[in-house]
Amino acid sequence: MDPRSEVLLRQAELFGGSLLLAGLPADDLLGRLPAAQGWSWHAGDQALLETRFGARCSFGVTPAQSAFDAAVLFLPKSRELTAYLLDALAARLSGGLLYLVGEKRAGVERAARQMGAYGTPRKLDSARHCQLWQVRVEQAPATPQLDALAQHYQLQLDDGPLSVVTLPGVFSHGRLDVGSALLLEHLGQLPSGHLLDFGCGAGVLGAVLKRRYPDSRVTLLDVDAFAVASSRMTLAANGLEAEVVSGDGIAAAPHALSAILSNPPFHQGVHTHYQASEDLLRHAAQHLRPGGQIRLVANRFLRYPALIEQYIGPCQTLADADGFRIYQASRG
Repeated sequence: MDPRSEVLLRQAELFGGSLLLAGLPADDLLGRLPAAQGWSWHAGDQALLETRFGARCSFGVTPAQSAFDAAVLFLPKSRELTAYLLDALAARLSGGLLYLVGEKRAGVERAARQMGAYGTPRKLDSARHCQLWQVRVEQAPATPQLDALAQHYQLQLDDGPLSVVTLPGVFSHGRLDVGSALLLEHLGQLPSGHLLDFGCGAGVLGAVLKRRYPDSRVTLLDVDAFAVASSRMTLAANGLEAEVVSGDGIAAAPHALSAILSNPPFHQGVHTHYQASEDLLRHAAQHLRPGGQIRLVANRFLRYPALIEQYIGPCQTLADADGFRIYQASRG
């Protein structure tokens, strides 16, 4: 059981009614709170929750329309996303109770202060290195419009400007990160066919691929619903069409790909988490056609070449700059 869920269950008498659990972990919490429903924006958690609890958990960037009398937000990493989620829940809870639970080191006390816009927050519990806060929503905000919270910027590329749209919580919100910038400089001579942008984020890489290789099929894949929404907005802003898919890791990717391009993630919440990146390298060959290629950017300290050579083929370093390396390998 996730420690945040354990803190909630210490106060289980508070959660017997119609309750929405927002950003809940994929544990047994819904089983222990049978009147509750869930809302997830993580495709992996959603798949596990659907397997166990069916339609009791919805997926997406907005809460389901079904009514709830109280809500619990599991604190996300991003401050901007926290602000959006708190407003989205409080807007549906005029006079009702909104709870916040999260790890102390993730900044739950700071986030609890944001609830002061709705009423007077109070701390209910502190255990398992987590805290549980409550506020009665006396001043409900207007329902936030996610599009209005998007940040827009332009990249000046050799073939013209590219408009990028990012939503709260998406990696490198409002700017281009150093690793992706380096990878964009090394997208030449890709094999024709089906290209995958793995961990697409705001869709920068996928949009550039579709514009540079217009005759290729391009798929963008991310585990996060906000990233998927951002990618669709970026494609639309540039008049481009590509497939955008929600899925948990490389297992959700198409097969017979001609190339996989990625700036793979290695953080999940406040924790360092390499599983998705390492799974990508271990299983990429199963999704590449013979001769298909993987090309990725990674922090120099990450020991990916050994995994690439073990599971895909000989690893070539295409670039080494600003603490990042571009690696390339082809399936034999």
